[in-house]
Amino acid sequence: MARVKGGVNSAKKRRGILAMTKGYRFGRSTKVKQAKEAIFHAGKYAFAHRRDKKNDYRKLWNVRINAGLDTLGTVTKEGKPLSYSRFIGALNKAEIKINRKMLSALAEHSPKTLERIVAKVS
Repeated sequence: MARVKGGVNSAKKRRGILAMTKGYRFGRSTKVKQAKEAIFHAGKYAFAHRRDKKNDYRKLWNVRINAGLDTLGTVTKEGKPLSYSRFIGALNKAEIKINRKMLSALAEHSPKTLERIVAKVS
C-alpha cells in the first residue's frame, strides 16, 4: 500500500488559520500555535461583546432621548424639567408603545415629532 502524505491538507488548514488572523500583530499573524490561541480568544470576546453591544446601544438611546427632552425645555406639573425617567413613565401610563430606538431617532432627526409626543403625555 502506498504511503499517504498529508502535506496538502495540513497546508490548507494552516493557511485557513493564518487567514483568520490577518491584520494581527507579531507572531499571532504568522505562527500557527499563536494564531490558534488568538482566534480562540477573539471568539470568546466576540461572543461576550455581542451581548454588551445591546446594553451600549440602550444607554446611547437613553442619553439621546434625555438630550432631546432637554432641548425642548418641557417642565412637569411640579415645575421640574422633564427627565428621561419621568418621560418613559408618562409614556407607559399613557400606553404609548414606542421603543427607545425610535424615540432616540426622533430626538435626533425630528424634534418636532418628539415635541408632539411629549405634549400628548404631559
